[in-house]
Amino acid sequence: MLLARIRLVGLGPFGDITLPLCEADGSPRRLCVIFGGEGVGKTAVLSAIATTRPGHAVAQLVSARAPGAPASLSGALRPDPRLEAPPFVVAEWLLGDDDPARPHPLCVASPNARLDERDDEALLRRREQALFDRRAGERGFVLVSLSGARWFSRTPVLLTTPERTLLRYDVRASASFDDASRTDIARETKQVLSFACITAALSRRSDDAPASACRLETALVGVLGALLDEDGVTFVGVDPVRLEPVFRDVDDRLVEFDDLPRSLRHLVAFGAHAVRSLAAAFPDRDPREAEGVVLIDDVEIEQPAHRLRTLVPRLRRALPRVQWILTSSSPDVALGCAPGEIIALRRLPGAAAIEMHEGEDAVLH
Repeated sequence: MLLARIRLVGLGPFGDITLPLCEADGSPRRLCVIFGGEGVGKTAVLSAIATTRPGHAVAQLVSARAPGAPASLSGALRPDPRLEAPPFVVAEWLLGDDDPARPHPLCVASPNARLDERDDEALLRRREQALFDRRAGERGFVLVSLSGARWFSRTPVLLTTPERTLLRYDVRASASFDDASRTDIARETKQVLSFACITAALSRRSDDAPASACRLETALVGVLGALLDEDGVTFVGVDPVRLEPVFRDVDDRLVEFDDLPRSLRHLVAFGAHAVRSLAAAFPDRDPREAEGVVLIDDVEIEQPAHRLRTLVPRLRRALPRVQWILTSSSPDVALGCAPGEIIALRRLPGAAAIEMHEGEDAVLH
């Protein structure tokens, strides 16, 4: 499953805007950076994607201020009467490996969406969406979201009922991009790393262990290698006593996950969360060969300046079949992308509406 385009109407600072995430020939981009400053709706775009997909399409929250107006000007500008209806989102998904026989996109819309279509067309669209909602609950249709408010507490590893947590992908799980109380990802990241190594070690002592037992560890080692090699850091395994994930740093010292530089912990989390979800949704294949969508808000958070230009190439190398959709306000992150991989959101001085720029126009200031 890959995103082809998404339309937002009356959501956040947007009036009616469509963001294309595919090439001119219709093939989806495997990487897209949504670039812009504060208040242009980058997080709103990711939230709209996460809540308008097969298996999880919900109504959008109504903003208290006028659509299309910045918070500082909402009292001075009159709302557009065309946008007084509840906001909605329409997303077109190319199902790819989730339905190889389907050549055209699947349209998923908010339950309250008002589209320019006949009644019979609307009925067919809703029935088709309901069909794929059921299919998404069975297998595949992976979407992973990482909030810009993510943080790492110093918490011990806790492994309980992995068949209901780590080995299960819940397509209906809601994403939170703004609630910092729900974005501590330290324990979940360490659970993935420790469980993969423990399972692989136990499977080597058994002749009848399933092939998938070692697959998660192998995928994690490969993905984390692509993300960390340039910094001289290697994922070693788990401490045999404390079961904490252990890494070898550039000075050949063994350090636990909690003692890694915070910038590297972010990179480890990017890889671990993506691999875990892909492995749970596709238990019969290598996670590195599976398709899915990964949303990362403010990808540059706590990253040193010298690493920003290499973030995008690292992600691309780590999981080349995944569609990475990132947001950033850092020009250095944008410089690591091809012009066609950038969508710039800008608000002109004195204007309320957000303008979208893509291609060569997106990299001009």
